Amino acid sequence: MEKRAHQYKLTLEYLKDAKGEAVSETPIELLFENHDNIFSIIERQKDKNLFGNKQQATEFTIGLKLFSEVMLKNRKDPLFEELGPAFSVFMKKLKGIPQSESE
Repeated sequence: MEKRAHQYKLTLEYLKDAKGEAVSETPIELLFENHDNIFSIIERQKDKNLFGNKQQATEFTIGLKLFSEVMLKNRKDPLFEELGPAFSVFMKKLKGIPQSESE
């Protein structure tokens, strides 16, 4: 029996290059699944105010959830052999950071 997962669609558009000039690239549309409700996690990370910047909290969470889900699905891949234990420590630390009381 296959595990249920949340389904998402992410669209990435390249707007301007480093010189500020418009770029005409076809957007990348990515359909993916994740075992977590990413929207809920984004809100929690914004509330924690880790970086003092809600946009960065959103960027961080999306990147982390995309990366961690691929790592989880490929945990036996030698690429993740050394990273796995450190990532586990990192996630425990991240989950243990209390929410900011300033908001």
